[in-house]
Amino acid sequence: MKLKVAAAQLNTVVGGMDARLDQHCAMIKQAREAGVGVLLFPELSLSGYNTRARTLDLALRRDDPRITEIARASEGMVTVFGFVEEGFAAQFYNSVVAVRDGKVIYIYRKINLATYGALEEGKHFATGRYVETFDLGEPWRVSVLICSDLWNPALVNLVALHGTTLLLAPISSAIEAVGGEFDNPGGWGTCLSFYSMIYGFPVVMANRIGKEGDLTFWGGSRILDPFGKVISEATQTDDHIVLAELDYEEIRRARYYLPTVRDSNLGLVYAKVKGCTRLSACRRP
Repeated sequence: MKLKVAAAQLNTVVGGMDARLDQHCAMIKQAREAGVGVLLFPELSLSGYNTRARTLDLALRRDDPRITEIARASEGMVTVFGFVEEGFAAQFYNSVVAVRDGKVIYIYRKINLATYGALEEGKHFATGRYVETFDLGEPWRVSVLICSDLWNPALVNLVALHGTTLLLAPISSAIEAVGGEFDNPGGWGTCLSFYSMIYGFPVVMANRIGKEGDLTFWGGSRILDPFGKVISEATQTDDHIVLAELDYEEIRRARYYLPTVRDSNLGLVYAKVKGCTRLSACRRP
């Protein structure tokens, strides 16, 4: 019950989608030759992050030939990458798609759109509405949360309760993104270690590198075990694949020792949320 996973760290400049496509396919080939079962790319890896006024030009439908090409290149493995999705009724999303053996097997749309500091996703994208998982083959069940989704603890709790045994975290994190005294690289280290340890699942995080305008993307792509320990991490500042082998037996042990999922008390949470139809209703007099 072992699984080899990888995070693709790369510079994803906005535009140049044909070059990004070639870059994706080259890294997929490298990962497949290394025996990788799941390869994760950063947030909006195919389009670049700050799409802004180019959002319409870079938007793709899920049956776009470029997505199909990446799917066909992903023979015998799952590739998860980011793109601007044009959905029903001309709605545009910051999305992630998982492909395998020529087919799309899963799409996730970012829920917490980062619209603070130097970030303005809420101006350009519609909000996702669902948290789901996909089956990688027993006992592996995978979910994806995109970047600032992971700063909403309720979403991480939801994916854990959906049976997730592997969490994928594609991000586009820049040092200057939030501003003030906030330490983005340090914050991500704390965030990922906390979730993997609390919920007892491994986490694969893929971040981009390079500079875009005033933003410096710091990389640091990594893989954590279900005890919150980093087992593989990118120290390079160039295009790079981070590899690690995961063992489901470690998840069993982690969840036996610290049974957060077992003791989640979803009934109490549901009752409290259901009773709070207004914020004021949640406050005691």
